[in-house]
Amino acid sequence: MEQTILATDLDGTFLGGSPAQRAALYDWIARHRARIVLIFVSGRGQDFMRQLTNELPVRPDHLIGDVGTSVAVGPTYAPLPAVERWLDARWPADAGAQIDRAMRRHPNLRPQSVVSGRRRSYDYEDPAHALQACGDVQRLGFDTLLSDGRFFDVLPRGVQKGPTLLRTLAALGLPARRTLVAGDTLNDLSMFQTGLAGVAVANREAALDAAIRNNNNVYRSPHPGAAGVLDALRRFHQPGDANGFIAGHRLSQATV
Repeated sequence: MEQTILATDLDGTFLGGSPAQRAALYDWIARHRARIVLIFVSGRGQDFMRQLTNELPVRPDHLIGDVGTSVAVGPTYAPLPAVERWLDARWPADAGAQIDRAMRRHPNLRPQSVVSGRRRSYDYEDPAHALQACGDVQRLGFDTLLSDGRFFDVLPRGVQKGPTLLRTLAALGLPARRTLVAGDTLNDLSMFQTGLAGVAVANREAALDAAIRNNNNVYRSPHPGAAGVLDALRRFHQPGDANGFIAGHRLSQATV
């Protein structure tokens, strides 16, 4: 059987659900570990994810962090040169200074205390204030991302979880057709927009649910967090056209 690549968000997804649901997912992965490539794709930084690898019963093979602006590949979690060059080309040396100057006009957005990678991140309460800030930083040539009704990220143009994942798969020689992506908020939307098979877990953000309504490659699981991931992973890993999958790798919307 071919390997399955699971590229999963962390908070609310791989780390979501009850202790029993998380244990069930991690145990399933451990039992099939030889045929699973596990990639964490998170808004969290590399330091957090590296610490997490020492705490979880299953260790990821690769880490995509900081909303897709940093990549580390196993077993030593080293930079991936091809992807590093692409990221650096989209993040000028003075990017942080440019963004900081623009964001001084938006004191209602609070800088997050711990931020790494090629990005700037803030917390917001009023969506109107966040949208005003979006215009200012986009005019500088950066992308913006609002998620979970409170997070505001400024990112290199064209860089998010999805595009970085595709480049990482290509650089590592991993087949896109055997890749399942999983998430729960709008910062996971770019993964679903890649066309890769996906699962949006039951505790997904309402705005994400609306955004993926017409994405036939995404299964909206009725199970939360880790249980939703396992719900899709068990069937995705099977060969053939079975259990709601088309051609062995796409979930059918008929199962929703």
